[in-house]
Amino acid sequence: MWGEPVSEASWPGSKGSDPIRVDAEVIRNAAEGGACIRLALEVPGWPGFEPGQFAMLSPGPRAAAARSDPLLPRPMAVFRTRVENGRSVVEILYKVVGRGTALLSEAMPGQRVGIVGPLGRAFPAPGPQERVIVVAGGTGIASVFELCARLARSQHVEVLLGARNAADLMAVRDFEALDLPISIATDDGSNGQVGLVTDLLEAALERFGTEDHSAPGPDAAPMRLRVFSCGPTAMMRRCAQIATEAGVPCVVALENAMACGFGVCLGCAAPLKRGGYALVCREGPAFDAGAIDWERMP
Repeated sequence: MWGEPVSEASWPGSKGSDPIRVDAEVIRNAAEGGACIRLALEVPGWPGFEPGQFAMLSPGPRAAAARSDPLLPRPMAVFRTRVENGRSVVEILYKVVGRGTALLSEAMPGQRVGIVGPLGRAFPAPGPQERVIVVAGGTGIASVFELCARLARSQHVEVLLGARNAADLMAVRDFEALDLPISIATDDGSNGQVGLVTDLLEAALERFGTEDHSAPGPDAAPMRLRVFSCGPTAMMRRCAQIATEAGVPCVVALENAMACGFGVCLGCAAPLKRGGYALVCREGPAFDAGAIDWERMP
């Protein structure tokens, strides 16, 4: 049985976009200090994307002879898009964790990388009376930037970022440029507070519980809170637990391994509490955290 645990995202002006399959030209592909690499691709016909969606990238640049080792593409969060000199540029943040990403890190400007996207179900848009806490760790930080960027004009967004150490933190300057309240935790204390990003979430929820959330006007609804999270499975599981204990809804963007991105290979199945499974590439990556059977998550 395949699940359908979340509804479609409803961002203002969103029309939904069918994915495209093209060879994109590498504009930049360089380390930014630490373990983070920023890949900028010119993608002809890029239709845009919604926060939390991803793309499948070829494991390294296209060569004169087709490569079969490694064969499968790699799923990558779309960090952001921009227009440079009239060109549609898609930015991807990644870390070298295996042979595929090692080959991708060797791609030079002018070479081409295969891309399929945008794929997946986006984060749902928060309501006008919602306060948002965004919690991200590791490579999951790349998945939440567009979410934070679209909510940056709101005065009710707080960003919590975590990593093992300062070198593993992604895109801190980009987040700081959004002018949102940001807190950082690293395991070794090399940037921000020593400890886990989930410790920051517990503290944020405690503060929320002591604040006055009365909305202005006699008929206005009180402010609600929702948590959005992406990162290692153990981190998201803990976020879900903390949010549940606080009576706060939580949305997670799962990062299960996948091979196709279209729901064909069935490799990214996530177990559901109601029974059965959901395919992260098709029904997700954004899910209601309460729908996931965390005990059976790989």
